[in-house]
Amino acid sequence: MRADPLAFLDAELDELNRRGLYRTPRVLNGEQTARASFDGRSVVNLSSNNYLGLTTHPRLRARALEAVERYGVGSGAVRTIAGTMELHVELEQRLAAFKKTDAAIVFQSGFAANAGTVAAILGREDVIVSDELNHASIIDGARLSRATIKVFPHRDVDAARKTFDALPTHRRTLLITDGVFSMDGDLGALPGLCAVADTFGAIMMVDDAHASGVFGTAGRGTVDHFGLHGRVDIQVGTLSKAIGVLGGYVAGSRTLIDHLRHRARPFLFSTSHPPAVAAACIAALEVLESEPQWMKQLWQNTAFFQKGLQSLGFDTGASESPITPVIVGDAALAMRFSDRLFEEGVFAQGIGFPTVPEGKARIRTIVTATHRRDELQFALDRFGAVGRELGILRT
Repeated sequence: MRADPLAFLDAELDELNRRGLYRTPRVLNGEQTARASFDGRSVVNLSSNNYLGLTTHPRLRARALEAVERYGVGSGAVRTIAGTMELHVELEQRLAAFKKTDAAIVFQSGFAANAGTVAAILGREDVIVSDELNHASIIDGARLSRATIKVFPHRDVDAARKTFDALPTHRRTLLITDGVFSMDGDLGALPGLCAVADTFGAIMMVDDAHASGVFGTAGRGTVDHFGLHGRVDIQVGTLSKAIGVLGGYVAGSRTLIDHLRHRARPFLFSTSHPPAVAAACIAALEVLESEPQWMKQLWQNTAFFQKGLQSLGFDTGASESPITPVIVGDAALAMRFSDRLFEEGVFAQGIGFPTVPEGKARIRTIVTATHRRDELQFALDRFGAVGRELGILRT
């Protein structure tokens, strides 16, 4: 009988179980909404990136259905062969106008956009200077490029500048940061980092996945929020969070986008978006520009919930966004906290190493524009009760 060459994975899974870190994804039994059913239980949903509630917006639903009727359910090919549809072209034009850039290109995911872009524009002789808490897709793209990677402490502009001071002047360099950091909810140090990039002639790149639809005029992101148009060479975003659908994109100069069409491997070797997805994304951009009430409600809900958590005595870190961590420290305790909250009617996911550093495990919460105030108060009450039960709160 053939021995199982993957048997060693059993030991790794057993270790996760022993440490209380083994997780099974909860199954959504319906729509991704502020109150939703997971694993057959109705819960207040604080684990979704659906910031503006657009996953169920009537305009997006209608546009997706129209696209299916007109174009079918799939594109049938990669973009460079026969898979570029007029909807894809329109979406890219709309994204470029939205981000105030010359052009844009759509990828199958935000992860693919980051990894594909970094690997496509840099090579072995180049240097990447990266914030230590940048998203995994940035890290993977940097590794794929084979460039030298220099990491500076989180949001430390002076350290980034010193890194550049020590580099040979002839090497091509990329300075990259998240716009909003996905686990702590704080903003990247964009104004200072843009100044560093200007000084040293570096390519400036921002991953605005958690900022698009949340920060800036009509949700244009942190580049707009900080007034940095024209100083960020590469803007990466997602269509899967506040936009409410699926995919990622890169916005920048026409030269950059033309290069990515020829060299970005995820673009070249993955089938393009189904027409319903592209059409719904276009509708979402229209909603962002015509219905400002969703962003307004998102920020009102965020302020209410963050103040409530802090009043209870929880450590919410340095969040400046709707991403609000409840920092627990011990990973097993964070997972137990998450499980007990779920039993009490609140879905708030526990996050541990390697997603966050050892000793920094947390419950990661995100409120949305569509949460009702009574739902958020219910969640706060359960956070307080379970926090005291588990000894996380001392009062």
